[in-house]
Amino acid sequence: MSTTVTTDTREVTLDTDTVDVIAILEAEAEHSGRAARAKTTWTQEDDGEWIANYGGYFGGSVDKRDGRYVASDTFGLVVGDFATLEEAQTKLSDQLHVMLPSVIRPIA
Repeated sequence: MSTTVTTDTREVTLDTDTVDVIAILEAEAEHSGRAARAKTTWTQEDDGEWIANYGGYFGGSVDKRDGRYVASDTFGLVVGDFATLEEAQTKLSDQLHVMLPSVIRPIA
């Protein structure tokens, strides 16, 4: 899938991955001045499965698979595959802060 953008001087076609990267960068730039973020809390649901609560909302999960930790966001999309639980949880929390800027609140 691609998106066509028309500027004053020329037309540019961007692939879906590029559009996704631009959206993330715009979201980061929009709230970069705000240091506060929603609090992420973790609950161990089952052996090898941790659920994220991000500011009162379901934030995703981290699942242990074959000795690795796979983080998935609130939409079920894989954020990454990590060597430690802490790395996976940190990356998911950082991703949620970018993805869900309307949830951002001061840390209590």
